[in-house]
Amino acid sequence: MKLNNLTPSTGSLGREKRIGRGEGSGHGGTSTRGMNGAQSRSGYSRKAGFEGGQMPLQRRLPKFGFNNVNKVEYKAINLSTLQALSEKAGVTTITIDTLSEAGLISKNDRVKILGNGTLTVKLDVTAHAFSKSAIAQIESQQGKATKI
Repeated sequence: MKLNNLTPSTGSLGREKRIGRGEGSGHGGTSTRGMNGAQSRSGYSRKAGFEGGQMPLQRRLPKFGFNNVNKVEYKAINLSTLQALSEKAGVTTITIDTLSEAGLISKNDRVKILGNGTLTVKLDVTAHAFSKSAIAQIESQQGKATKI
């Protein structure tokens, strides 16, 4: 045992503030809330981003651009990745489940197959979207590209 390993026993160091338990506690009266204002009253909750009446950061910064709420985000998977997956796992049918089990996507991702790389095996690929070059390469190997 060394001095740097010593720690106080549990419960031996101080106590938590007992607020609103009389003047003798040192935290009576206003119960550490101060005299006036919204924060001193019960039921008060501060809004997210509130800066004490100062103009909040989200209103000070300029706004620009456009965020399309209907945008569909795809996880891009190249044919070179599918080629490596088929060689490693020995599969000829690739679906969303196959890709998620391989750790390439999460189960709720939408997948687009892109034509980067070369394909040398016949694959039946099922995905949400395909590029034209990916469909051409898959079909040139007598495979199938099926959209979900």
